[in-house]
Amino acid sequence: MSDTARTTFGGRRAMPPNNSNAAEDELPTEELLGLVPRGVNLEDYLTVTDVHLFKEKWDSNKIDHHTDKYDNSKLIVRRGQSFYIQIDFNRPYDPKKDFFRVEYVIGRYPQENKGTYIPVPIVSKLQSGKWGAEVIMNEDRSVRLSVQPSPECIVGKFRMYVAVWTPYGILRTRRNPETDTYILFNPWCEEDAVYLDDEKEREEYVLNDIGVIFYGDFNDIKSRSWSYGQFEDGILDACLYVMDKAQMDLSGRGNPIKVSRVGSAMINAKDDQGVIVGSWDNVYAYGVPPSAWTGSVDILLEYRSSENPVQYGQCWVFAGVFNTFLRCLGIPARVITNYFSAHDNDANLQMDIFLEEDGNVSSKLTKDSVWNYHCWNEAWMTRPDLPVGFGGWQAVDSTPQENSDGMYRCGPASVQAVKHGHVCFQFDAPFVFAEVNSDLIYITAKKDGTHMVESVDATHIGKLIVTKQIGGDGIQDITDTYKFQEGQEEERLALETALMYGARKDMKTEGVVKSRSNVNMDFQVENAVLGKDFKVTITFQNNSPNRYNVTAYLSGNITFYTGVSKTEFKNETFDVVLEPFSFKQKEVLVRAGEYMGQLLEQAFLHFFVTARINESKDVLAKQKSTVLIIPKVIIKVRGAAMVGSDMVVTVEFTNPLKETLQNVWIYLDGPGLLKPKRKMFRLFRGTWSLVCQDRHSRTVSRVCADPAIL
Repeated sequence: MSDTARTTFGGRRAMPPNNSNAAEDELPTEELLGLVPRGVNLEDYLTVTDVHLFKEKWDSNKIDHHTDKYDNSKLIVRRGQSFYIQIDFNRPYDPKKDFFRVEYVIGRYPQENKGTYIPVPIVSKLQSGKWGAEVIMNEDRSVRLSVQPSPECIVGKFRMYVAVWTPYGILRTRRNPETDTYILFNPWCEEDAVYLDDEKEREEYVLNDIGVIFYGDFNDIKSRSWSYGQFEDGILDACLYVMDKAQMDLSGRGNPIKVSRVGSAMINAKDDQGVIVGSWDNVYAYGVPPSAWTGSVDILLEYRSSENPVQYGQCWVFAGVFNTFLRCLGIPARVITNYFSAHDNDANLQMDIFLEEDGNVSSKLTKDSVWNYHCWNEAWMTRPDLPVGFGGWQAVDSTPQENSDGMYRCGPASVQAVKHGHVCFQFDAPFVFAEVNSDLIYITAKKDGTHMVESVDATHIGKLIVTKQIGGDGIQDITDTYKFQEGQEEERLALETALMYGARKDMKTEGVVKSRSNVNMDFQVENAVLGKDFKVTITFQNNSPNRYNVTAYLSGNITFYTGVSKTEFKNETFDVVLEPFSFKQKEVLVRAGEYMGQLLEQAFLHFFVTARINESKDVLAKQKSTVLIIPKVIIKVRGAAMVGSDMVVTVEFTNPLKETLQNVWIYLDGPGLLKPKRKMFRLFRGTWSLVCQDRHSRTVSRVCADPAIL
């Protein structure tokens, strides 16, 4: 053996890694058993002259397999479901003496036992769950076959050959890129691991290429249109490239559990040169601000062409692109938004908010954070690796938060397992459980080094979990799929179950939680309009016959939506005297000038109020966030939307401020109509018109637009 061979194989009888769908090894056109006798002409035997794949958008193959929307000239089919091909020979085919088969090959070093080399036998009748080809027409010199892939086969781009047997060996067609065939996951096939039995859900979670992603605040839910564009030109190849870039072994690409886990790692660029660079520091000088993206197409195509991560993204961008990846490959998927989403840094299934003895939050000790909202994905699949009952929707998250098995990724975690507290099951169920169902613990860090639990808020985290409704743009509340109703016995039992599996760590707090105070405190933030003053009203309720003196502190901070504070713009200390069984309010005015100069992209105003009852030394704490109300983007279509005709789209945005906005970008995306466009206005005047031509002979359903003030 040569030195090169020894280096390649490392002394073992194993094939080199087969982890690229793009890499190829051509099969030989002749595999002869020995020397061909003199006078024998192999061309006298059955010879393939042409292959027809019926791969046009209007052909039954693409229509029956729900792949006619893909802007791709190749044959695209779904596994576990038969499709048609026609083979033309040099003479009529005689099944009694002629033998041939169809072969599918993917990657390099094809092996039958790895599923990368698939010889498809000609059978009298197709058998469920197995590869096979049945002759359904034999006329003149043409044979039409019904080819059925296995419902467990690799998902990717296969090369196709036709092999004919002769007494002297095999004759095989030459490599022809025109016969390349994409095979995808099949939610319409009962034997496929991603089978979804509801047609409306399949229409929404596989075939819908435009969606809505919810963000904002629990009390002020906002939505952004997002173009998934999974059928656009080049997107399918870009999604396969993502797995190639991950060096994912081809043999694992038929397993949706592995595909979604690799995808959750590769959509972010944290440790593997994945698709999107995350940035939460409001500095986007070297790329596009996260809120400026209107869809996934530009991102995936740029990543494929440059082979470098795209800048920049935040959670909804990661979720939008991941949704495209999953739907494009045929895995049913949807984007989820969780309001007041916990980021459990120390994996103890609770959010620890440490307070100084004076009631202020200790930034040094507080490492956990509560995101005002967080977006992730759910993917639909069976989970044969888990006990019965834990299949269905699986939480998968590509936003880089915590390390999982050496990489920044999360899931797939069974939503059903999360709901019942079974966090022992893979993957990353404890982290997802904490995001939706952990308790908020306020702890006083005393100067002597001890800790005292002041109060527990069991209802703050996972306030509302939503996704887009099927067939519309409204909100579907799916909170009950992740957790039982707050306060119910089942909800506490789920938490106890999670703790039973050993996920909780010792808190080092003194004894038990303090008894409940006789004084209740709450506060409300008035609707905050961008550029306007507003009020914060703090309410105290004394439920005892005692008179109390209360010292309170209000802190207002500009925070990223992740709950991380950028700067404090407001602080005010005040005293309140509470008479027995009395009710008292304190109003704090927040002026526009206090926060306007500090705003971030997607900024939240976060208020934290702490109060100390001087007589009892009880500490009361409450925190809330509010979203500034800004004008909406209004999209108007002038005239009738007709196939093949131009149309005018008007985008309107009203400047709410007394000053002129400068350097305003408007991004416009019309899936199936036009490629994403953007235009910058040096001085914003409010209305922009764009002429769009229907390039796919389809009627327009929606145009996505977003203004980004830079």
